[in-house]
Parts: sequence; C-alpha cells; structure tokens
Amino acid sequence: MPDIPLRAFRNKQNAKAGYELLAGENPSPSTIDTPNENNTGMNRSVSRVAAVANANAERSRTNRARRAKHPQRLYVDDDPEEAIGLLESSREREEEVEEGMMLPDSSKPPLSRLKKPPTSKSPKGTLYTSRIIPFHPLPSLQSKYPPNIIRNQKYSIITFFPKVFYEQFKFFFNLYFLLVALSQFVPALKIGFIATYIAPLAFVLCITIGKEAYDDYKRNLRDREANGQKYIVVDPPSISPHLSTRALPSSSLLVGQLVRLQKNDRVPADMVLLWTSDPSGTCFVRTDQLDGETDWKMRLSVGETQGLGEEGVAKLGSGEAEIYADAPTKDIHTFIGTLTLHPSHVSPLTAENVLWANTVLASSATIIGFIIYTGPETRAVMNTSTAGTKVGLLEVEVNGLAKILCTTTFLLSLILVALNGFRGGVFTTHTVVSVFRFLILFSSIIPISLRVNLDLGKSLYSHQIMTDSTIPGTIVRTSTLPEELGRVEYLLSDKTGTLTRNEMEMRRLHMGTMSYGQDSMDEVARQLALAFASANNGNGHHANTIGGGAGRGRRDMSSRVRDVVQSLALCHNVTPVTNDDGSVTYQASSPDEVAIVTWTQTIGLTLVYRDRTKIVLRAEDPARTLLTFTILAIFPFTSTSKRMGIVLLDHSTSDILFLLKGADTVMAPLVQRNDWLEEETGNMGREGLRTLVVARKKVGKEVWAAFESEYAVASTSVGGTGGGSGDATTDGAVSRAEAQAQVIAKYLEKDMELLGLTGVEDRLQDEVRSTLELMRNAGVKVWMLTGDKVETARCIAISTKMVSRGQYIHEVSKVTSPTTLKSHLDFLQNKLDSCLVIDGESLQLCLSLYKNEFIEIATKLSAVVACRCSPTQKADIAKLIRAYTGKRVCCIGDGGNDVSMIQAADVGIGLVGKEGRQASLAADFSLTQFSHLIPLLLWHGRLSYLRSSTLAQFVIHRGLIISIIQAVFSAIFYFAPIALYQGWLMVGYATVYTMMPVFSLVLDRDVSRETALVYPELYKELVKGRVLGYKSFFEWVMISVYQGAAIMIMSLVLFENEFLHIVSISFTALVLNELIMVALEITTWHTYMIISEIVTLFFYIISIAFLPEYFDLSFVITLGFAWKVAVIVAISALPLWIVKVVKSRVAPAASSKLI
Repeated sequence: MPDIPLRAFRNKQNAKAGYELLAGENPSPSTIDTPNENNTGMNRSVSRVAAVANANAERSRTNRARRAKHPQRLYVDDDPEEAIGLLESSREREEEVEEGMMLPDSSKPPLSRLKKPPTSKSPKGTLYTSRIIPFHPLPSLQSKYPPNIIRNQKYSIITFFPKVFYEQFKFFFNLYFLLVALSQFVPALKIGFIATYIAPLAFVLCITIGKEAYDDYKRNLRDREANGQKYIVVDPPSISPHLSTRALPSSSLLVGQLVRLQKNDRVPADMVLLWTSDPSGTCFVRTDQLDGETDWKMRLSVGETQGLGEEGVAKLGSGEAEIYADAPTKDIHTFIGTLTLHPSHVSPLTAENVLWANTVLASSATIIGFIIYTGPETRAVMNTSTAGTKVGLLEVEVNGLAKILCTTTFLLSLILVALNGFRGGVFTTHTVVSVFRFLILFSSIIPISLRVNLDLGKSLYSHQIMTDSTIPGTIVRTSTLPEELGRVEYLLSDKTGTLTRNEMEMRRLHMGTMSYGQDSMDEVARQLALAFASANNGNGHHANTIGGGAGRGRRDMSSRVRDVVQSLALCHNVTPVTNDDGSVTYQASSPDEVAIVTWTQTIGLTLVYRDRTKIVLRAEDPARTLLTFTILAIFPFTSTSKRMGIVLLDHSTSDILFLLKGADTVMAPLVQRNDWLEEETGNMGREGLRTLVVARKKVGKEVWAAFESEYAVASTSVGGTGGGSGDATTDGAVSRAEAQAQVIAKYLEKDMELLGLTGVEDRLQDEVRSTLELMRNAGVKVWMLTGDKVETARCIAISTKMVSRGQYIHEVSKVTSPTTLKSHLDFLQNKLDSCLVIDGESLQLCLSLYKNEFIEIATKLSAVVACRCSPTQKADIAKLIRAYTGKRVCCIGDGGNDVSMIQAADVGIGLVGKEGRQASLAADFSLTQFSHLIPLLLWHGRLSYLRSSTLAQFVIHRGLIISIIQAVFSAIFYFAPIALYQGWLMVGYATVYTMMPVFSLVLDRDVSRETALVYPELYKELVKGRVLGYKSFFEWVMISVYQGAAIMIMSLVLFENEFLHIVSISFTALVLNELIMVALEITTWHTYMIISEIVTLFFYIISIAFLPEYFDLSFVITLGFAWKVAVIVAISALPLWIVKVVKSRVAPAASSKLI
C-alpha cells in the first residue's frame, strides 16, 4: 500500500526549531520530503515537523531532484496545530515564523548547532531548559534532572508544627486568645483560674493539629502508593538473546530510561513512544485525568524506531541515537523535539509521539517509551497547583470584628485608668499593670468560646450534609467551609462529565425534502436496506456512481439515504478496536464521530476495519456486502478550518470520491445552492444539537492527478511566514498552509453535492437545566470552562439553557490582534445582556493585555463560556474573579484537569464520575450528581451561613454584656480593676449556664426546606452578607450595652440595702436574661432549644447550693430576691421583645413573608 499524505486545510506555523545553516550554505526555499510509512497518522500528519510523506511518483521525482541540488539540506516544518498553544505569550504569537532545520555533517552531533537552548520558567521561578538525551545515558547526566517523585503533602516532619501554628495564629482572633492565656502566668495580671483561659485554646488547637496531621497522612499514603508502583525498565542488551529488563518503582525512574507498558498501566513520566506491538504503530491512551476528555486519544510511534522492533530499540546505544526535547512547558497540546539516529538521520517529534504522565494506556498493545521529563517537569505536575489552606469569609469577618472589639477594650481600659487619675504617673508600672488588668477583665468581650462554638457548629453542619438522604454519597472533606456554600455568587463549571454525560446520540437527519427524527430512524434503516438490495439485484445505480452534478430529484429516496449514510460511515477518524473479550468498540478523539458511526451501525452499515490506508464497511443485508475503500488523502478537522475531508477510491467502481463534513458556516459556500440549509441548522441549533453538514463530490482521474501535482508543490513550498493569519507576506508569498488550502479550494471544495445535515445531542446530566435556572434565580452567575471546541461548548450552553432563548451569543475566537480584541470588548461593554463565548488563545491575550477591562466586563455578563482552556487557565480565571470582585467563587468539575480550578476556588466541589475520583479527592465537597448543588447551596449552605452568623453575634453579645457589667461595676467603685465575677462563675457562664441554649441556635431554621428550594431568591438575599455586617454587629453592641448597664444599675438601685449580695443578684439576672434572649432570637422553637433552656435553668438553680462563696442560700430563697430579679430581667429583655414584634410588623424579613 502506498503511504497516504495527510493534508491540513489551513493552520498557523511556529518558529520553534532554533537551528541555523551550516557555514558556507545559502538558504533555499526548497524542502526535501522524506517518505515515512510508519510515521503517518490517520487523523493528522505525524511528521508535521518533517515534510509530508507522499507516494506520488511526480512528487518523488521532485524530491530526488532537490536532493541532488542540496544533498545536505533538510527543512523541517513545525507542527501547524502546535501553534494553538494556549499558554504562549502574545508576543510569541506575533513572532511566529517558519524556520528551516539543517541536517548537520555526519561527523558532528546533529543537535549541536542550536543557537541557544530554549528555556521556560515555572511560576516559582525555576528555569527549565531543553535537553539532548542519548539512549541509555550515563548516571551523571540523569542526575541533572529531578527525580520522578510525586509529592502532594503539605508538611514535613520539620515544618508541620511551625506551619500549623502560623496558619492558626496569623489571625488576630487566635493570637489575642494566646496572649490573654499567656498573661495569666504573670502573677500581677492573674485573674481567676488559668484553666479558663488555657483549656478552650488548647482544645481548638488540638482538634486543628489532629485534623491537619490526619489529612497529610492520607496524602502521604496516596503519594507512597503512586511512587511505589512498579514498572518494567528495559536495560541495554546483554549476552542473552532476550530483553534485559528489571522492575523499578515509579520514584526510581530516570530521564533516558526505556519503560515497557501494557494495557491499563498508568504512564509514570512524560515519554516518547518508540515502539508498539500494534503493527500500525499506534496505541490509544486515556487522558481524562489530564485534559478532562473521556475519549481515547491515538498516539503514534516514531517510524524509524517502530521499524527496528522491540529488540532493535533496546539495542540502541548512547552513540547511536539521541532525543532532543524542548524545555518543559504546561501546554499539553505542544511538543517540539527530534529523534536522531546517527550518523545523520533526524526524525521530527510532535505531541502525537508523546505519552504524558498520568495518562493511561488503553489499548491492548505493548509499548516502549523513552523518558524525557520526570517529576515536577512533567505536564501533569506543571498543570497542578499546590493546595493551600482555605479560610472561610465568615472567619475573616469575625476576625475583623475581633479587632474592633479589641480596640474598644483597650480604649475602655485606658479611659477607666485615666478617670482614676493615672495614679503614680502615666507611664508607671502601676498604670501599665492597671491597663492590662482591665484588658484581661474585659477579655470576655472576645470570648474564647466563640471559636469552640463555631467549630462545633461547622462539624454539625458537615454531619447534616453527609447524612442528607436527598443527596446520597455527599462527602465533606473540608469541614471549615460549610458557611461558604451560602455565599456563592459565581459558579464555574466544567462541561464534560459535569454538565454533560459525554454520551453522544444521533438525534436527527435532514435531507432537504425529508427529515428523520429519533422516532423515525427505522425508516432510514428500511430505505438503506432497499438501496443495497436494489444494487445487489442489479436494478439500480451503485450509489457512488452518481456524481456531484446529479440532481437530487432524479434519484429515489433510498439512493439518497444510502449516499448520506455511507458518507457518514466513511468521513471520520474512527478506529474499531477489538477488546479482550472479542467485542468491538469505536475510538476517536471526537465523541461526535463515534456517535455517528455507531448510528450507521444500528441502521445497517457497519465500520469493520480501518487502518492508515483502507476502510472496510459491511452492509447488514442478507448478502452482508463488504464495501472496500482506499484512503487517498485525509484533511483533518482544525479549529480554523472547522471541517474534515477525506478522498477515497471505491474498489467496486474505481471512482474517486471527495467527502466533506463540517460546520454550516464554512460548508454553505462550498455546496450547491439550496433553500433549506440555513433554516434547518438554526432549528437544530436552538434545540442544542451539534450540527454537521455532509457533502460529496466525484473527482475525475484527470482532476485528481492535477490536484496531486499542484498540491505537491504547495506542500513543499516555504514561501511565506504567514502564520496562518491569512495575510500575504511582504514579498507576496503565502504560507504553506494557505497554499495548500488554495489548491484544495481550486480542485475539490466547490460545487459539492449537499447530502444532508446531522444533529447530534450530548446527553446532559440529570436535571441540569432546572439546576442552572435555580442558580440564576438565586443570583449566582454561571461560567462554563472547558477544554472542548468552541462549537461544542456553544451547543451545550444552548441545550442546558445557560443561554436563554433568543439571547445574543458573542463569539471571540482565534483573535491575535490587540486592536480586534479591543473592539470585541467595546462591543460587549454596550451589550451586557449577551453571552460571551471565548477560546483559550483569545482569553490568554485578554489576560495579557486587557486583564482589568476584560474581567470588569465579563463579571457583568449573564453568562460566559471559555473554551480550549488549559487546567491552569481555569484556575487563573477563578483567582481573577476572586481578586477583582471579592465575591465567593465556587468551582465544580469531575476530572484531574479540574483539580487546579477546584483548589483555586473559595469552595471546590468534585463530582464522582467516569473520569475517576481525582477531582472528588481534591475538592472541599464531593457530590455524585450536578443537580445535588441545589440542596447543597440553597438549603445547607444558606442555613449554615445564617446559623453561624447568628451564633457568632450572640456569643459576642454574651461576652460583651458581662464586660459592660464589669465596666459599670469598676466605674462605680473607684475605677478599681477588680473582677466582679471570678472563678467558677466565669467558667460556668461560658459553659453549663449558657452554652447549651446558645448552641441551639445552630439548629434554627427560618423557612422549611421546601420553601428554600422553591424560592431561590431567599439565597440571593442572604448572599448580600447583611446577617453579619457592620450594621447588625453594632445593633448587637447597643443591645449588649443597654442590657449590661440595665442589669448592673438596677441591681444597685433595688438592692442598695443588700449590697453585699450584688454578685448573686446581678449574676442571676444575667443568666436569666441570656436564656430569654436565646428564646427571642430563635425563629422556630425546636425540641433541643426547649430542653436545653429547661436543663440549663435546672443546673443553675442546683449549683447555687454548691457555691456558698458566691451565693447566700438564705437570701436567695426569699420572695424579695425573686421579684426584684424578675423586675431587672423584665427591664433588660422586655423592650427588646417589643422592638422585635414592631419590626416584624413594619419591616418583616423576606423569609417571614413565606411562612
């Protein structure tokens, strides 16, 4: 079989080779093409960097002539599709030019003529350089590269305690508690029991340290499992005729080693595919943990090493072969390298020859790979961000309130000392000690029990989430963030596996006069069977004999059905793969193509064989007719061309057929005039279907010969830099890709017969539409970040109702000019009700040139869809929204490529799905379905934030009121820093006397679950953050000041003759006041609250008898004590109850209107 040249419609070319001419040679625009049978791919050219292989005789003569003219020269083109690199800077994109690579003298190393080794930098500043790696390198060379160790731990034995303590005490809240606790070891400052200050802080620290230690231990176990996985390393050959192999753990693998992998093995490091047991030189890998796509990707071995065989590859020594690899980068779509077989043969390497770490070998073939990058230099690690410690906004807000209260405490202490006259002077020891003693007396203003109560509340919320029967399988992995679920304003979602199931299904076939839906596919099968029966009986024309000029009215419906179905069964990049159990599955880089080929099988036309040169179909008729076609050329789909073509030779008729399918926008000008295509594509698009226009043309042998001859010249031209921009160069020449596209358009892409229009549906996850609608009603803006194509993402945005019916969609793709980009932003500024669809390349340019303008406009839009995003771009978008808006960002995904985004969000949610558990394990919350977001956010998140806000303010009120009582007491009694309540009274006040009733606030609910889910607007109200805002805080401060002053002053007024009993009088009134305040604050009384109030009151009454140093029992049991305490409590609490009733009538809360 001749080699099949793979064409490209149009693409950009990068100048990344970096080679210079040998001394004395003059540059020439000629190129030398090296045919290479095993290095040509089905979907795209494997030898993109080298000249395209061709079996055409005319082209061979041209090559021989050029070799004679320039015997030492070989020009090598960069991969056109590698120019799509998502992370390259805009300056690099503007400087893309096509360069040549010289084949050096055989007496010198072929890679020694690099002008300067290309370098790249990591975010941490590490400088990465390119490398030349010989086969079986010396240990001294291998030691220059990092070890292949996976490390996800946050701590080491040495750094654990310093880092944990820093994370805890970097907050003023905890630092204040620590300083107060340490002050009790100073005799002059000691007030009460040391345990009352030390125990709560120690309790909180022990829980935090234990949790961090356990989490890091689990991370260590996972790392050890990955690093300890054994792999077969192929050593240099020995005397034995068999391969010399040994098993090594993943962490011991080194650059330059040959690794042998089999089916389902995880690729341990980035490696070049040298050999595969599949005769075609191909293998399939699963890349879902790297790019989020569940479809298998085909990788191709290097042709030269594939021909050597397994033993031949193992025998290559350091003096016989070496590999040049470009500097490590994050871009998983790009790789520039060469394989040199001494003395003078250089083979280009692209991303299709490389297996990235953390992918999985899916095919049954055995492979041998050459390690080029290890450990932190692998693409998988470079695209993974380090997990940081997440802190909820509630913690930050409470920390800010603590600073205000501390400042207030200091000023109050200073005022009291000043009112006492600064005895002995302003800066004397007595003054300083007095100020600090007042500070400690008022330290209950910031009660240390606040942290304990909040942490216990978080644990309770986490337990309620995990035990909710309506969202089974939900796991809370970060128990410190439940309140954040109630404050989300931006939801960033992955597409594949998150919004969709990645299960494609053919839903519609339109042929102009006939339209077949899902319920009428049986009719398509019947018409197809009739066509094959007619052809076999000799009663009709063979379908392929009908040329592009034949009018569709002159053919019956069965022939037209056969035309379109057969074209769909042939025009694709699908490969049938036989599994171990004998079953056959279809694999391709596009799930759309798999869906269409599967559909053709169900209606009676099966793809049974496919290699680089041949396609065989089987008609499911009684004769089981086999249809064989030779592949003459393939034009792969690119994001620029938006179409895919194939040229075939039909063995049964010897006809040459050109089949083309693509987006309607590019196909409409190429097909014959019609009156239905535009209307039907619009109809299918509104239904969220992914449309493909299918066309065909019969090519005469003379036309094909002329095309091949002219295309050969275009394929060997090096006339212009072009870069795929479409602009002519200064000397009038055009780029090679443009020259090829012009030839294709001249001979093939015109006057094509329109066969039909297909509509494919990507099945959505359950209840996705209703979930996104409720999110929007709740005030949450939804962004979709995906690595998929622009067209695909656009269809999903429509089908999920992320874009409302009739809403304008503004697309920004393939933008490389700052001026063009600025015009797009100006347009969006005036049309904020539209949906923005932007690709990764344009997005990177936005972030480089107009970061602030872009994020300002994008955050105002109703929806944003970012396509072709790398994992780090997803994380950068999340960080940018957080930094610019200050709002809470929630990210949800299900693949390993979503981990960086999940970790960069305020709240990261991972779905357990087809792409594994990597996202679930890295997330703060793990769900099993996307629709579970609604109860998680609108119910659990809302309640958690509402409850914790109320709890925090009430605990502050509880501490503030007792400090006001202390301040009034000190002011009345000559500003003396003497504690009114000491010892067990302070311990009891923070624990048994108030803790149970106060903690019952975490079980409060303002509305029922059904109401919260039916009215998502309630979530929007809470997101505003008014529950724990400065207004509500100062309201509680005023309440505390009023009640504290009322209790102390009324105690002195009513009991002026029993002044010695002031402690028992005021403390009893204080405890009763707090119990009443809990009852007033709770919206819905529940069993736990009632029981806690009764039990607490019972404990207090009983404890009076056991604390004679504070309570005179003979005085407490008198009637006068009882009614006077009742009066004090009524004066402190009754006005607040009246205010609450009036407020509920005049300005009721939104939730109260629904009860």
